[in-house]
Formats: sequence, C-alpha cells, structure tokens
Amino acid sequence: MYTTVDQVMKLLVALFLFLVAAPLLAQSPVNPDSALQKVLDELQGTPLSLREAVQNALQKATAVRTAEASLLAARGVARREAGAFDPSVFFSLDYVDQEFPTASFFAGAPVLSTQQTTGNAGVRMSLPIGTTIEASLNGVQLHTNSAFAFLNPQFTAFGNLTLRQPLLGGFRTSARKQLTKAEHDEEAARARYEQEVLLVSTEVENLYWDLYAAERNYAVQKVTRDRAEAFLKETALRARTGLVGPNQVANARTFLAQQEVLVLESEELRGQLSDQVSSLIGAWPDSGARQFITTDHPPEVFPPVDVNQLVREASQRNLQLQAAKADVEASRTLSDAAFWEAFPSLDVVGSLGGSGLSGMARDVSFGGDTLRTTVAGEFNDALSQAIRRTYPAWSIGVELNIPVGFRSGLGEQDRLEAELMSAEQRYVQQERTLEEQIRTSSRELGNGQRRLVATREGVAAAQEQVRIGLIEFQNGRTTAFELVRLGQDFASAQQRYSDALVRSAKAAATLRQLTSGAYAGATQ
Repeated sequence: MYTTVDQVMKLLVALFLFLVAAPLLAQSPVNPDSALQKVLDELQGTPLSLREAVQNALQKATAVRTAEASLLAARGVARREAGAFDPSVFFSLDYVDQEFPTASFFAGAPVLSTQQTTGNAGVRMSLPIGTTIEASLNGVQLHTNSAFAFLNPQFTAFGNLTLRQPLLGGFRTSARKQLTKAEHDEEAARARYEQEVLLVSTEVENLYWDLYAAERNYAVQKVTRDRAEAFLKETALRARTGLVGPNQVANARTFLAQQEVLVLESEELRGQLSDQVSSLIGAWPDSGARQFITTDHPPEVFPPVDVNQLVREASQRNLQLQAAKADVEASRTLSDAAFWEAFPSLDVVGSLGGSGLSGMARDVSFGGDTLRTTVAGEFNDALSQAIRRTYPAWSIGVELNIPVGFRSGLGEQDRLEAELMSAEQRYVQQERTLEEQIRTSSRELGNGQRRLVATREGVAAAQEQVRIGLIEFQNGRTTAFELVRLGQDFASAQQRYSDALVRSAKAAATLRQLTSGAYAGATQ
C-alpha cells in the first residue's frame, strides 16, 4: 500500500514539474532573436532612427559648430591678409592761419599774416613681390599780406610717384608669406571641419549601435531573470517533496538575486547610453519618455575590404591628413621667408615727380619801380603743370641695412625650421596611426561574418545546454548549481551575439571616417 501511494505521489510531482518546465523550454527557440523580441517590443521610450540621430548631430553638435567657427576665423584671417595687397586711397586737408611780427624790410609787412590751405590725395599699394608704390598729388593755396608777394593767392602743386623694391627679401616668398600661410591655415581648417562632420557622424553611429546592443542585453537579462524566478519556484517545490536539498534552493535564490542586479545595471546602462546620444545630437526624448529606443538594425553583410587599397586611398583622401599637410606647408612658408629675411636688406628707392605754380598776379613796387610776374592762373593750372611734369623731378637710390652678427634673423630662421620639422613629424605620425587604425578596423570587419556565425552557433549551443540541463535536473542527474552555471553561460552567449551584431557595423563606420568616404560599406 505504501509503495502504491509513493508511486502515485512521484507521478503527480513529475506531472507538475513537466507543467512548470514547459514554459521554460518554450522560451528557447532556434532563432536567438525571437526569444527576446517580446521584451524588445515592450521597451518604453522615444523611437529614434540612425538617420534622425545623424541629422540632429550635424545641426547641433558642439564639436561641429566649434570646427565651423575655426573655419570662419581662418577664412577671416585669409581675407585680412589678402587685403594687405589692396590699394588704399588717402586724403588730407589742413588749414593754417597765423600772424607773426617781422623785423625785415623784405618781409613785406610789419606783421606778416598768412592763411594757408594744404591738400594731399593719392593712392598706395603693396605688390605680392614686395614692391611698395605710392602716387600722390599735393596742392597749396597761400594768402598773405606781404607787399612783396607777386601772387596772392598763390597756388602751388606737385605730384610724386615713389617706388621701393626690396632686392634681398625673397620677393614673393617674403612679401606674401602671411597671406600664403593664412591660405594654408584656411585649407587646414576646412579639412578639419569636414573631418569633424565625418567624426561626429561616426560617433553618433557607434553610440547608436551601442544603445542597440544595450537594449538586446537588457532583454537577455530580463529573460534570464524571469527564467531564474521560475527556476527558483521549481527548485523550492522539489525541495519540499524531498527531491533536492536546501543547498540547491540557495543556489537558485542566489542566481535570481544576481540576475535582478544585472537587470538593474543593464537598464541603467541603456539610460546612460541614451543620455550620451542625446548630449551628442542636441535632442532629448519626448516629454514623459525616459530615453530613446533604436528603430534600425545593424547590417550583417559588408563588401570585401582590400586593406592595401584602402590605405592608399586614405593617404590621399583622409581630411585629417590633408589638414596636417596644410599645416606643414604653412610652416614651410614662414621658414622659407625667414631664410631670405636673415640676409641684409637692400632696397631700391626711386621717385618721379613734377611741380606747378600759378596764382593771382599783382604789381609790386620796389625802389620806385613797379614789378609784375609773368606767372598767373588758377589752381587748375598749377595742377595741370604738376601732372604734365612741366617742371620735372626724379630720384633714385639704394638703401642697405646690415645687422651686426645676424643673430636675430638666423635665430628666427632656426626657430621656424624647428617648427617645420615638428609639423612634418606630426604628419608622419598621423599617417602611421591612420594606417594602423585602417588595418585594425579592416581586420575586425573581415572577421565580422565569421564572428556573427560563431556567436549565433554559441547561442544555439547554450540554449541546447540549458534544455538538456533542465531535463537532467528534473531527473535528478544534475544539481541546481550546474543549472545556474548553464544559465549564466546562456546569458553570456547572448551578449556576445549582441556584440557581434554591432561590432562589424561600428568597424564599417570607422572605416568610412578614416578613409573620408573612400569605403562606402553598408549603410542604413
């Protein structure tokens, strides 16, 4: 009778365990994603596509705006330096009214009174070869009370064209150095701005896929936590029937507590990554939503990569390298100019001019004679004489300046050559680092498909281990501790699968950024 009752009880327990274990087995499908889809569909948040994230980042990312400001500043410097070769027009007008006593008979008055108006106008400019040219026209109108003034008012005009040409300044090399440097700086700033656009796009994409993986890992932890909860109930039931000992219940309880903590940590990681995305793109989830949720899935198939071809294309197209090369050329411009400026300065100076005189003629009495000048006319007559060089003048000369010791010029040359050397080495280092990063990302992308297959198979194998472990646990051939270990292995396999899903997409995004678009890759 006892044996019959015992057999009936075991049959009932086995039937009950089968009913409890059935949901656990149903949660282990062949496709690893389908087990998590329900949890993923229940995630709360504001949907965000990769395209929307990138567009917002390019409009609002502070790094892009800062790079744009640097470009605008460099463009302004180049415009300012180019303006140094624009002609400038100048004009001045002065009026002087003065009286001063005289003691000479030839002053023409006991108190000589004069009113003089002086005007000066012209144009000056500097040429890119170092030449300085100035053309000016000057006029003077003089009123006086002197009895011996033959012209009152008197108009005097003179024009002058002056030229200065440095012979030992390197001509264009030295005269245009600041403009050439500014042009290279603008080129570097433009390349860095465009590179920053690519870099921000890559950062957004990488963060987006990190958020995608975090959502999957959260779903994995939640499913594992639910399984741990059901497993604890089953273990406690088996312990009450005497099929397992209390240590196995403790193992199941410990496993559940660990999974509860991991669920909280994975949820916090999701929120942290969502906040990082928001900070980068300058947009936050809708009111009432705590975080963003991804709507795109990473591509799984990418075109093959010829790493040597990518390295060659990147060396020509990478915008960061182009900026470094422009920095080298800017430093070279100043270094080349310093070589010429270390020499003594030798300038040729020349001028070409003409004068004119006119005014209102009047008679002058002197010693009983009445005298009259043959010069007469308006102010325009004096200007015409000066322009036509009726009374010509010209000059030519050289100016030589030899610094004793040459220490100032040679010291500046040494400093600029050292800066050029540093710029060249920075370029070489960036080129080497670029090749290293391209080869690393290419290798990672090349292994992406095999990594994805391997992790998918790992998930399937871990699922099968859990399924077999449940059966063996129900038959008393394994312990709760071993089943807990199998559950942890399953969660780790799922996380490796999530990492493999996004790793190739992130490597492709990095290659697009490093090659400045030479590698197209697979995009959403």
